[in-house]
Amino acid sequence: MKVGMLFTNQQPNTTDMVSALEEQFLLVRHARDRGWDSVFAGQHYLNEGGNKMLQQVPFLARLAAEAGEMKLGMGIMVLGVHNPVYVAETVSSLDVIARGNLIFGVGLGYRNLEFEAFGVWRGQRVKRFEECLTLVKQLWSGEAVSFESDYCKLDNAQLALLPVQQPHPPIWFAAHREPAIRRAARMGDTWYINPNSTPRRIAQQLVDYRDELAKHDKPFPAELPCRKEIFCAKDKATAMEMAAPYMGAKYRIYAEWFKKGKKKLEKAYDKPFEELLKDRFIIGSPEDCYEQLRPYWEDLGVTHFVFRTHFVGMPVSYALHSMRTISEELLPALHRAQPKRHERPVRAAG
Repeated sequence: MKVGMLFTNQQPNTTDMVSALEEQFLLVRHARDRGWDSVFAGQHYLNEGGNKMLQQVPFLARLAAEAGEMKLGMGIMVLGVHNPVYVAETVSSLDVIARGNLIFGVGLGYRNLEFEAFGVWRGQRVKRFEECLTLVKQLWSGEAVSFESDYCKLDNAQLALLPVQQPHPPIWFAAHREPAIRRAARMGDTWYINPNSTPRRIAQQLVDYRDELAKHDKPFPAELPCRKEIFCAKDKATAMEMAAPYMGAKYRIYAEWFKKGKKKLEKAYDKPFEELLKDRFIIGSPEDCYEQLRPYWEDLGVTHFVFRTHFVGMPVSYALHSMRTISEELLPALHRAQPKRHERPVRAAG
C-alpha cells in the first residue's frame, strides 16, 4: 500500500499566501522525512466561497524541491479547458522537474464558471476533453501531428520536449459517474476513485470499470488509487473537535458551487456534517482510521491512498498534528497492508 498527501494551499481570502506557502513546506517536509510516498496538488480557477489557492503547476514545481524521492502528482488537471500543446509541454516539463517521477491526473471538471471562462460551452466539454487527451498522447509520441479546430491548429507539429517516462507519465483518471468511469477504463491508465463515494458505491462502479476494460481487452491496472478526506488524533472526540468545523465548511463551499447547474450534487453535499461523515470521511484515532480504511484495500483493491488532512481555514498546527499521528501510528500499518488483487477482466463473448 502506498500513501500520499494532497496539498491544495487553499486559504481564506484574508490569508498572506507567502506565509501560507511556507506552512505547506513544513507539511511536505514532514511527509518526505516520515516515509510518505507521494505529494499531490489539485486545480481550480476563479475560486468562490471566500477562498483562494495557488495554481497547480507552479505550486507543484516548487513542492518538487521539498519532496525528495516522493512521487509528484497532478491530482487533477481540469484538462478540457486547456490547449493540448500547453498540456503536453507543461506536463513534460513537470516530469523533468520530478526526475521522471510524475503522475498525470486528469478530470473533466464540474464547475460551469471554469468552463465558461475558457470558452468551453455546454455540449462541447466531453469532446474537448477527449480531443485534448488524444492529442497530448499523440504529441508525446514524438511523431508529427496534424489537427484543426476552432481552438487549435497543428500542421505536422512535432513536440521536442518529451516526458522522461515513456510513452508518458501514468494517467490517473478521476471519474464519479458511469460514463466517466467507462471513459477512464478506455482512455486512462487507472481510475482515480472519488473521495466522497462510499465503499458500497465504489464496488458497484468497479463492475462498470471492469466491464469497460474487458471491452477494450485491457488488463486491470496494477495501481488503483483513491483520494480520502482524513483527520487523525488520539481519539474520535478530539479529531471531531479539531477537524469538523473546517471539513464541514469545505463541503458547504462545494454545495455553493453546485447550486450553479449541478442540483443533484448540491443536494448530495448540502447536509449536516455528521451525515456527510458516514462512510465517506475518515476521522478518529489511528485504530478508528485503520478500520474505516480497511474495506478500501481488502474489498475494493485500492493500492494507493491520497489523503487530504488540511482544509480551508484550518491552522497548520492542526494539520501537522493529524499528519504526525498518521505517520507514527497509521502509516506503518498501511504500508504493510496487502490490497486485494484484481484478475484480468474476461472479455465477453461476441
